[in-house]
Amino acid sequence: MSDSYSLLIGGERVAAAAGYEVINPSTEAVVGLAPNASVAQAEAACSAAREAFDSWSRTPMAERCAILDRIADVLDAHRDELVPVVQAETGATMRVAKTMQVPQAAARFRRYAEVEPNLVPLPPAVMPTTPLAPGGIIGAVEHRAPVGVVAAIAAYNFPVTNMAGKIAPALAMGNTLVVKPPTQDPLGVIRMVELFEEAGLPPGVVNTISADTVEVAEVITSSPDVDMISFTGSTGVGCRIAEVGGRTMKRLLLELGGKGAAIVLDDADLKNVISNVSSTWTFHSGQICTSPTRVVVQRGLYDELVGKLTAMAAHLKVGDPLERDTVVGPVISGAHRDRVEAMIRTATEEGATLAVGGTRPDIDTGFYVSPTLVVDATNAMTAAREEFFAPVITVIPFDTEDEAIAIANDSQYGLYNYVFTADSGKAMEVAKLLRSGNVGINTLQRNHEAAFGGFKYSGVGRDGGSWGLHAYSEMQSIMWKG
Repeated sequence: MSDSYSLLIGGERVAAAAGYEVINPSTEAVVGLAPNASVAQAEAACSAAREAFDSWSRTPMAERCAILDRIADVLDAHRDELVPVVQAETGATMRVAKTMQVPQAAARFRRYAEVEPNLVPLPPAVMPTTPLAPGGIIGAVEHRAPVGVVAAIAAYNFPVTNMAGKIAPALAMGNTLVVKPPTQDPLGVIRMVELFEEAGLPPGVVNTISADTVEVAEVITSSPDVDMISFTGSTGVGCRIAEVGGRTMKRLLLELGGKGAAIVLDDADLKNVISNVSSTWTFHSGQICTSPTRVVVQRGLYDELVGKLTAMAAHLKVGDPLERDTVVGPVISGAHRDRVEAMIRTATEEGATLAVGGTRPDIDTGFYVSPTLVVDATNAMTAAREEFFAPVITVIPFDTEDEAIAIANDSQYGLYNYVFTADSGKAMEVAKLLRSGNVGINTLQRNHEAAFGGFKYSGVGRDGGSWGLHAYSEMQSIMWKG
């Protein structure tokens, strides 16, 4: 794989004055050198996107979508090139890299290659004469207009797929973009955007800026050339983006942190519960904002659930993500591992018990965290309130349904919660009382046409399916007299 990469500004590959090393979380070896953009280069990328906007926004949607379809084909054709890069920089297991990290990016472009009407007709209204205007039959239509220039900033857990989910609907709606990949693993995104040229995307429509400095990020989020910020990442950074972007009234789409509660009622299928909640350990080392990291279980099942999770953890191989039988790979960085270990220590200091885990795996290199189960916990503990973003599950007992709902809702987050019970009617009633943007009933599986986003500090706005097109458009009402 290449050891250096370029910025993309106005269709030109531009070298940065300096680069920074991207580290493989498993081997701690250098994957490649990411370009470290200057403030001036970030400003130039915003300007290039602004310059390209008029022409791209006037391009018929059918033509824009045809390019998206070709982008999907190009990404599929280059899959064997992209997978090793993304696997190495994210530390994902090869199974996750081959199924979720890269192929899903092409799938998202293919979804938004479907042409959807931009005009939504409304019923005519009979309006009386007023001092404002004569009466009559007034027709109206809602026009979904592009927002303008979008600054797209992706999360490090699924950098390519997450960024594709921003770029594709934004392009379909006629927006242009400045793309800032995550600092920790930018290389796959950089290469993905370079490949758009093969599909015929005009110069300047998508520009890529990578950097490891806050100054460059704030240039993009505060630029007068940028109309909207689409960000996936931590709540702290999201709050800062909202503060900076709000000064110039930028549109915001923020998908932030989560502390998912899985409510497990006494009549739940325990085998299904274990299969689902253990994904916090088994899927990308728990680095998923939708993970059911708080298991809120009724006392009748508490001991059995804790026992089965404890037994399961002993059979999960932690180690080299390139080995076929590895289940738990590394977390993204040494700094993040240190943070997770400090939170685990805090859990025991606050009175919780570690049923399993809590010690660093005996592996010479890499940033590994053992699957950890925190029990005897209360919802007031740090382990129940802060996002680990790691293979750590906290179990909290409850007695009544109302108590479970109160525990689930007692959080600054509200992204994704779950209900496990044999009574589907009861599950639906509980789900409607949960203060979260998404609720899964007896499953962690997603419906990608459903609106996705969070309540409270888990974010602002919704995307997914046709909601993604709404997210990257402005509603313009056009009226006339019949």
